[in-house]
Amino acid sequence: MATAESHEHEHDHHHDHSHGVAPDADKKYLTIALLLLLGFMLVEVVVGIMAKSLALISDAGHMLTDVGSIGLALVAMRLAKRPASGSYTFGLKRVEILSAQANGVTLLLLSVGFIVEAIRRLIDPPVVEGLLVTVIAAIGIGVNLLAVWAMNKANRQSLNVKGSFQHILTDLYAFIATAIAGAIIWWTGWNRVDSIAALVVAGLMLKAGIGLVRESGRIFLEAAPRGLDPVKIAEAIRAVPAVTRLDDLHVWEVTSGMPALSGHIYVNHDIDCHDVRSTVEAMPHDRFDITHTTLQTDHAAIGQAESANCAFEFREEHPST
Repeated sequence: MATAESHEHEHDHHHDHSHGVAPDADKKYLTIALLLLLGFMLVEVVVGIMAKSLALISDAGHMLTDVGSIGLALVAMRLAKRPASGSYTFGLKRVEILSAQANGVTLLLLSVGFIVEAIRRLIDPPVVEGLLVTVIAAIGIGVNLLAVWAMNKANRQSLNVKGSFQHILTDLYAFIATAIAGAIIWWTGWNRVDSIAALVVAGLMLKAGIGLVRESGRIFLEAAPRGLDPVKIAEAIRAVPAVTRLDDLHVWEVTSGMPALSGHIYVNHDIDCHDVRSTVEAMPHDRFDITHTTLQTDHAAIGQAESANCAFEFREEHPST
């Protein structure tokens, strides 16, 4: 006897935080942060060009990716609400991962461009308006603090929102570095410090971009979510009474906060496999917070009970880190 069923355990209290951000309150806070950053970014580009400050322009470049990330997060939230239909059996929940990866790639490209330009300006530094840079950077610190407050109100389990929040925090450090550079230029006239500050900002962008591409890449490659060890999950399934064998175990993440599991279990030939399947399906939810479980169950052949330690396959080997 063979059956293949899908069982999803989604309690109300869990559903509130499992599939990205809440649609109403979080949209308001994200929109506030978006408008704050967009408005100041435009000011910063204009002033950066006027002051000939690469540090300000690189700050604006980093802020552009924040604006893009928040905007895409808002779009992704709307698309993710659409029900699954047709060939999109999970709906459009993974749109946020696409936008997070696009944000990460943009950060990497911009950081490389700013590093090249900063090195060129170190060799041949232009005259920078230090006082103007200091004033704008100080205002930028205040704007970013307001944006951090707004983003802190939103659910940061979404990879998009989490990435944007981290970038805004990074912007704080970048603006502090730019303000210090502007003050040094204003007091000493040493224009090369603007390029040094731009290199600091570019380094922060590079680090953030690598992190976003790596995390979104893990989801696209269907790696086990961080914190979920397939080996431990397999051991827990095998420990369920009457389970004799486990094959084809896969643990992956559909989108941020939506882990999934599938596998093929065998049970003793004299046991009701439906009861065992129900027990096994409940266990990943209760112990590992896995919300989407699909299991195929079969009766083991007579004499196969000793095969409880048979090998099983993963979609991707669980990393050691």
